[in-house]
Amino acid sequence: MSSTQSSATQLSPTMTGPRRNAFLRWFMPEVPLARVAVFRVFIYLFIIIDVLTISGDVIPHGWTPELYQPLWLARVLGIPPVSVLGAQILLAFIIVFSLLAAAGIWQRISGWVVAITFGAWMFYTQGYGYVAHDHMALVIAAVVLPTVGVARFREVGVTSAKAGWALRVVQIAVVLTYFYSVLMKWIASGNITHWANGAVIIWALMRRGAEWSKPFLEMPGLLIAAQWATLAFEFLSPIALFIKGKWLYFVVAFFCLFHLMTYFALGIHFLPTVICWAAFLPLEKLVPRRFATARRARA
Repeated sequence: MSSTQSSATQLSPTMTGPRRNAFLRWFMPEVPLARVAVFRVFIYLFIIIDVLTISGDVIPHGWTPELYQPLWLARVLGIPPVSVLGAQILLAFIIVFSLLAAAGIWQRISGWVVAITFGAWMFYTQGYGYVAHDHMALVIAAVVLPTVGVARFREVGVTSAKAGWALRVVQIAVVLTYFYSVLMKWIASGNITHWANGAVIIWALMRRGAEWSKPFLEMPGLLIAAQWATLAFEFLSPIALFIKGKWLYFVVAFFCLFHLMTYFALGIHFLPTVICWAAFLPLEKLVPRRFATARRARA
C-alpha cells in the first residue's frame, strides 16, 4: 500500500467517527454498505409479497370509495379515495420499481418511487376502518432506504454513516412497534394490570385458536402469566438498540420465535415487522468474500 493510500485509510475513520459525540456514533454508526444492499433485497421483495397478499385489499376498496375513512396524515395530505384503475396502476408501480430497487437499478429513483407508492398503498389499505401497526417499520424502511444512495453487494468493506443512520431508524421503528403496543394497552384498559390480568389470550384462543392450543383454555393462570410476560418483553424491547453480539442475536431470535408461535397458535404472523428485524443483523456476511472490496469509509 502506498503512503497516500495509507494516509487516506487512517484519515477516513477520524473524519466520520471518533470526532462525533457518543450519541451520533450510536445514531449514525459506520456500517458496511453491503449490509444495506442485502437488507434492501429483503425489504423490496417483501413489499411485493405484502401488496399481493397481506395488504392486497386496495383494489377491492376502489369499488367502495364511500367507505373511505382516511387516516390523519392522509387527511392532512388531502389524499382522495382510490379508484379501481388507480389502485391497479399503483400496484404496477410498486411491483416494477420494487424489483428495480431490489436489483440495485436506479437505486435512488426506484427507492423513492417505492416509498411514495407503497406509502399511498398503506393509506388506502388502512383507511377503511382497520389500522395494522405491524406495517410501521416496513413503511419506515421504504422511506429511509433511498436516503443511503448507491449501496452495492460488493461493498462489504465500505462503511457509511448514512447506511448506519437508515438501519438505526428502522431498528427504532421495530422496537417502538412493541413499546407503543404496551402504551396503547395501558391507554385502552385504563390500568395496565387490567389488561395483564384479563382474558385477552383466552378470548383470542376461543375466537381463532388452533386446535392444538385449545387445551390451554383450561389453564387461565398460565395464560395470565403469558400476558404479563408479553408486557414485560414488549416494554423492554428497546434494549435491542443497545446490545451487541450473541445477546442481540438472542433477542432477535426470541421475537421471531414469539411471532412464529403466535402464528401457529392464533394465525397472527406479524411478518412486516419480523422482516425488519433483519436490520439488526450483519447481513453483509451473506455476500461471498470474493466479491468484497477493500475497507474504506464513505460519508
